[in-house]
Amino acid sequence: MTGAIVVGIADCRTSKDRAATLVTYALGSCVAIGVFDPSSSVGGLLHVLLPESSMDRSKAAKNPAMFADTGVPALLSRCLEMGAGKSRLRVWLAGGSSVMDDRGVFNIGKRNQLAVRKALWKAGLLTVGEDLGGQGSRTVRLELETGTFWVRAAGTDSELKAKTGFAKGA
Repeated sequence: MTGAIVVGIADCRTSKDRAATLVTYALGSCVAIGVFDPSSSVGGLLHVLLPESSMDRSKAAKNPAMFADTGVPALLSRCLEMGAGKSRLRVWLAGGSSVMDDRGVFNIGKRNQLAVRKALWKAGLLTVGEDLGGQGSRTVRLELETGTFWVRAAGTDSELKAKTGFAKGA
């Protein structure tokens, strides 16, 4: 499997194919969680739509990726099953904007951010890079060959990568 693996809204994809790139588009209030193990080249990308599965338990049972509190554990479980080591995982976050909620009435973006952080904290994981908040949408991609997490917002590219010994091209 070579090339782009598209991660839709409320979707989770994992791979250990070094030629693969996981990509998700149009992150607004949604949050993308990218994880990568540089030793095994296992990576995963989760596109969370809503913060808490208590909003709709039946939807969470059918699709854990829809919610932060069920999606993050599902992503981690899939990566570990593929050979990733939890202690080696690098974690990035992007999204959580206030799109069409300028007055903060619903705060879905902020609530998604907090729910993702809580799920990661419960799993004992910290992030190595984040691009959260604001008002625009983002596209992200995780290159499994390099372990680089790219964020594109408002016509620009920025790179978020771990400062732990592996870099682009490694």
